Amino acid sequence: MTTHVAPAAAAPSVNPGPVAAPAIHLAHAARWYGNVVAVNDVSFSLGAGVTGLLGPNGAGKTTLLHMLAGFLAPSAGTVLVLGRSPHRDPSVYRQIGLVPEREAVYPFLTGLEYVKFNARLQGMRDPDRAARAAIARVGLDDAMDRQIGGYSKGMRQRVKVAGSLVHDPQVLLLDEPFNGMDPRQRIAMMDLLGELAVAGRTILFSSHILEEVERVGTEILVMVAGRLAASGDFRAIRALMTDRPHNITVRSSDDRRLATTLMADPAVFAVELTQAGLSVQTAQLGVFRRLIAGASKAAGVRLFEVVSADESLESVFDYLVHR
Repeated sequence: MTTHVAPAAAAPSVNPGPVAAPAIHLAHAARWYGNVVAVNDVSFSLGAGVTGLLGPNGAGKTTLLHMLAGFLAPSAGTVLVLGRSPHRDPSVYRQIGLVPEREAVYPFLTGLEYVKFNARLQGMRDPDRAARAAIARVGLDDAMDRQIGGYSKGMRQRVKVAGSLVHDPQVLLLDEPFNGMDPRQRIAMMDLLGELAVAGRTILFSSHILEEVERVGTEILVMVAGRLAASGDFRAIRALMTDRPHNITVRSSDDRRLATTLMADPAVFAVELTQAGLSVQTAQLGVFRRLIAGASKAAGVRLFEVVSADESLESVFDYLVHR
C-alpha cells in the first residue's frame, strides 16, 4: 500500500531538470549483409557502469560493437552514442575508445609510439604525456620502449587498451579484451574497468569466458542469432526463469528429518538425500528462502548451509542460448 502525504502548505514546484540521456541507445537496430542478417531488431540503453556482452560465435556481438564505434551504419533502426549517431561523426569518435578483437597494432612501433599515435589522432595537446599516463594505467611502463612485434599476446592486448584510453573517452567498447592475458593481468584489467565505471564511464565488453564477465559485474546483454535474448542483472534474469527449477543444496544437523518437512510444502517438488546434503528443487526461489528457516525450526534441526547451485551467469547463459 502506498501512503500519500499532503504538504502542510503550498510550495513552489521544483523543476528537477532534464534526465540525462543514456550514453548508448539502440532502438530496433539491425544490420544485414545481402541476405545475411547479423543484428536483428535490437533495442537497449546503457548508462555508466560495466556491461558484459555475451553470445555464441556468430551471434552478432562484433557487428554490434562496430555499429556503436561508427564503423558500420545500421541497415535499419537507430544507434546513438552520447545522443548522436556515431557513423561518420568524428566528434563522437573523440568520446569513444575501442579495443577490437583483431590485431590492430603496427609491429614496428614501440608501445609508446603506438599509444602516442592514438593520442595525436585524438588531438591531445600533450600526446607524449597522455601516452605515458595511459601506458602506466595498464602496467606496461617497463616495456613501452620495446617494439610491439616482440610483445606477447597479453601485452599487445594491454597496449591496445592503453591506446583506447589515452583520450579519456566517455564510452569504452572492448571486443574480447582479456585474450592472451595471464591471470594476474586479467585481474588488474578487470580492476581498471571497475575504476573507470566508478568514475562514470560507460563500458561494454564482449567475452566468451563467463567467469570474466561475472568477476567485473552483473549487468549483461545476451545475443543469440543476431537478436537480444536478455538484458539486465543476470541474477534477476535467473529469478524470472520459472520454467527451469532452482537447485539448492542444504546441509543441516538432520537432513533426513528436514527432508520430510520440506516435501510437505507445495513450493518444493523434489528432494534428494545426497552425500553433500539435501538437493532441493523449487521453481520459487524467493518463497523457498523464506520457507527454509521455518521448516528447519518445525523439524527441530539446525541449518549449517543453504547454497543455490545454479544461480551463476553460466546457468543463465546456457538457458538463454539453448532454450
